[in-house]
Amino acid sequence: MLVRFWGTRGSLPVARPALAVQGKIARALVAASGRKFNDELEAHAWARNNLPFHTYGSYGGASSCVEIEGADGAFIVCDMGSGLREFGLDAARRCADGHPRVYHFFMSHLHWDHIMGFPFFGPAFDPGAEIVVHAGHPDAEQALRRQQEEISFPVPFDWLRARFTFITHQPGETFQAAGLTVSMIGQHHSHESYGYRFERDGRAVIYSTDSEHKLDNMESEKAFEHFFRDADLVICDTMYSLGDTVSLKQDWGHSSNVVAIDLCHAARAKRLALFHHEPTYSDRDIQHMHAESIRYEELVRADRPPLEVICAYDGLEVRV
Repeated sequence: MLVRFWGTRGSLPVARPALAVQGKIARALVAASGRKFNDELEAHAWARNNLPFHTYGSYGGASSCVEIEGADGAFIVCDMGSGLREFGLDAARRCADGHPRVYHFFMSHLHWDHIMGFPFFGPAFDPGAEIVVHAGHPDAEQALRRQQEEISFPVPFDWLRARFTFITHQPGETFQAAGLTVSMIGQHHSHESYGYRFERDGRAVIYSTDSEHKLDNMESEKAFEHFFRDADLVICDTMYSLGDTVSLKQDWGHSSNVVAIDLCHAARAKRLALFHHEPTYSDRDIQHMHAESIRYEELVRADRPPLEVICAYDGLEVRV
């Protein structure tokens, strides 16, 4: 399976202000220290090998949208955040080369940051496209239609030309979709949220965002430990620091890097992707959190197998 991250921010999309971009350029120039490059390719190579990611690159600003390649050629997409627009453009290019125009969406929940990309999803206007929306919410269709009412958006839902099917699943249910075996778990978040486990050929990917893990509900944590069991990749909500989740932002529906690492260790998962980044965090802040997460994993690993901790960014591809 190949996992592509099209949007990794939480709550709302963000763009780096001019001063932040200027700061990156200034730091790069200082680090280059008068070096001369023959062309842009040479400059890119030097920057990639010598600059920290928060200077050379960016974690991006689009809200949640993750693609997982399936077995039967259909598109598999988790959530419809603002990253969905870029995915739709890329999918249209692939369909022009013969890719099936079938899209399976798996919704964690229906809050705006997770559906706001849908009005700009080009394939929804394609009469030859088939769109299947999987959710734990029976009101998923209502949420998408309401977002496109005239008071909010100029294009009504009924103007879309794709063929739509909405399927409601129950927590604990296991079903087949796009060549994958899929199971679903309920999560602690406003208006409910659901995590998904995707399996094929002995490999497993977990998509679990907008889930608050509470220290006083260990029975629930045991359920997540089982759900994450032996996963090859866990994409997990790590929006806040542990201090924030137990003090200022308790009951806000999100979790921390520390809790995610502890759960993945207990489940003996192989790789964790930090996800749903706090929109107020700069690229430097996110990279610092990533470094702290790697250090924490090393300190608490004990006799468990190593857990690789990566940090998701818009454009990242991970092969499982």
